[in-house]
Amino acid sequence: MTEPSVLTEPDPDACWRAVLARDRGQDGRFVTGVLSTGIYCRPSCPARHPARANVRFFRDGREAAAAGLRPCLRCRPDAVARDDAAVLEAIAAIRASAEPIALAQLAAGAGYSPSHFQRLFAARTGLSPAAYARALRAERAGEALSRGAAVSEAIYEAGYSGPSRFYAEAGERLGMAPSVWRDGGRGVRIWWSVVGTSLGPMLVAMTERGVCRLSFGEGKADLARRFPRAELVEGAGDFSERLAEVVAAVERPGQGGAIPLDVQGTVFQEAVWRALRAIPPGETRSYAQLAAAAGQPRAVRAAGSANGANPVAVLIPCHRVIRSDGSLGGYAWGEGIKRELLTRETRKG
Repeated sequence: MTEPSVLTEPDPDACWRAVLARDRGQDGRFVTGVLSTGIYCRPSCPARHPARANVRFFRDGREAAAAGLRPCLRCRPDAVARDDAAVLEAIAAIRASAEPIALAQLAAGAGYSPSHFQRLFAARTGLSPAAYARALRAERAGEALSRGAAVSEAIYEAGYSGPSRFYAEAGERLGMAPSVWRDGGRGVRIWWSVVGTSLGPMLVAMTERGVCRLSFGEGKADLARRFPRAELVEGAGDFSERLAEVVAAVERPGQGGAIPLDVQGTVFQEAVWRALRAIPPGETRSYAQLAAAAGQPRAVRAAGSANGANPVAVLIPCHRVIRSDGSLGGYAWGEGIKRELLTRETRKG
């Protein structure tokens, strides 16, 4: 989702580049006013590009309309804001409700058909409304467990109808069993290795389900702090093929989309991580765009924090997020590694 008001004033050069690229990721961030025709468009409008001299950029449709322009009938730029508002209202309703809300009810409230609203919601959050509600329940259960609540108490506090539903859903999402959620990974076996790469020594840790940690310059002690009660086994064991795939994905970034992951986070963190994995290799997004893609356009700082909390470097490509002014911004493993990853992806593209 996007929220035009997060921009104080569009950067004309950056906007024009987005228009030439028909960048859908910029839709809702600004509109393109075509003075010669008197219309305004989305950045991704498929119509023929106007002459640069005839273009002026506006923060949103209201500002363009105030300047005497009308919306393009082909790309319908004002529909972006309406779609975003509808999804945000549905998120608020899901969060406020103690019971699951049917898709048909959410869609009717927004004035869309159920199938169309399902597509809108999934495009902006990475989840269907039902999956979002399940993830929210799992997050609330995790929060209750982290406060020391008994598992049975956490189940009902989070809104589950009973233990069977909790275990069925949590087993799909949490990676580690719910019984060890609050116990530092007790009973979980994690294979780990520190391998040499062209970017420096890299820690790779994985469970039976997937990669749970990928970082640079870390070792067993760092892993033990994250999983203090897990069984840490040095070496890849039966997962040597997966380890080779991880190394290859780091050396040739953009090739690791099929590698399974075993990561956990809040609903918002996981939405941010899904949004990161949706950024094509060779492209970048701003923190504001990342927050919008995660379904919380005003949560720019929170999106930055979720980006920094990413436990699996490169495979969840947090290096593809830069500042709105085009500078690299921070990176947990150093600006040099971030720049090199982006360079490799751009060169490959």
